[in-house]
Amino acid sequence: MDSLTQAALGAVVGQMVLGRQLGRRALAWGALFGTLPDLDVVFTWFLPTAWDLRVHRGISHSIWLMLLLSWLLAKPLARRWKRDKVAPSRAGFFVFLAWSTHVLIDVFTVYGTGVFDPLPMEWVSFDNLFIIDPFFTLPLLVAVGIGGFIAPKDWKKGRGLRVAAWGVAISSFYVGLSFGAKQLVRQAVAADLGRRGIEWKRGMEAPTPFNIVLWRVLIERPDEIWIGYRSVFDSASAPIRWTVVPKGEEIAARHAGAAEVRTLQRFSRGWWIAREAADGVWFADLRFGESREWDRRGVALRPAFAWTFQPDGSKDRLRAHGLRARDAGEVMRRMGRRMLGETVAWEESPRLIGGFLALQEYLREHP
Repeated sequence: MDSLTQAALGAVVGQMVLGRQLGRRALAWGALFGTLPDLDVVFTWFLPTAWDLRVHRGISHSIWLMLLLSWLLAKPLARRWKRDKVAPSRAGFFVFLAWSTHVLIDVFTVYGTGVFDPLPMEWVSFDNLFIIDPFFTLPLLVAVGIGGFIAPKDWKKGRGLRVAAWGVAISSFYVGLSFGAKQLVRQAVAADLGRRGIEWKRGMEAPTPFNIVLWRVLIERPDEIWIGYRSVFDSASAPIRWTVVPKGEEIAARHAGAAEVRTLQRFSRGWWIAREAADGVWFADLRFGESREWDRRGVALRPAFAWTFQPDGSKDRLRAHGLRARDAGEVMRRMGRRMLGETVAWEESPRLIGGFLALQEYLREHP
């Protein structure tokens, strides 16, 4: 998740594990160790794009590294906190808990996390929270803020622990609600496709930005990916309005031997699309949603994660395209209307826009 949330969660872990011994300093130590796993981004600055996709949230988020660092740092940290009477076992437990909770909430998002790296196993993701969700983060920030004003004598009495426990409990309750909402959406999708008699290979559901009310659904069919939206406020009988996106498997198959293409396909867990472009092959990972722009022709969908693979390029043959979002206010207004059941304002006449090129493709709808 975002760095602010990771720091806040780490600080709360510091409150709970070290608050009686370190007082307010536990907040700073927790925030530090809560953000350390994401320092892998420093290395990705110097790596080709494909390696960036392999490294970020990879070995630095591995359970094996957590266990190793907890053991290696236990005694040095206990010596550092000798005056505060922190035992090595508690210091090691603090490192493990701060690191593992960072990884846990990363697993909640769609990006995926290499929990078992370097073993050749699939990355883990639960797809139940958006990467930034203020309803999850706010209780943690409040707990940290209150902790900053607790007097030293009250820290020793465990007040910091109680405040932190309340923050974690409220955020955990929200996570539980997200799993419940996800299950409701999954059942609605299965019912919708069953009523239509549509066969499908697999599906995934993930919340739209900053909420767990409106969910974006992907369905894989032969050489197609269907995109639909479902609100927890939609009636049980309300049909899902599906947008059909051709996958482009033949295009990708022509470059199946390229390491960069294999990396994209693995990273996206198969939720990719491919198109021929003037300067190579344009790929997009549909798990991450898309920016939306409305005009008289309908809605233009620009995938959030997209790249151009240049087979004849030198050095880095994969070029990432940044997300260009316009009129965020209009997006949020229409998203709010879609949460309440208005499908046309959000999903009418979709067309796919690709990268910085002139790719524009009208998409079929299955109302």
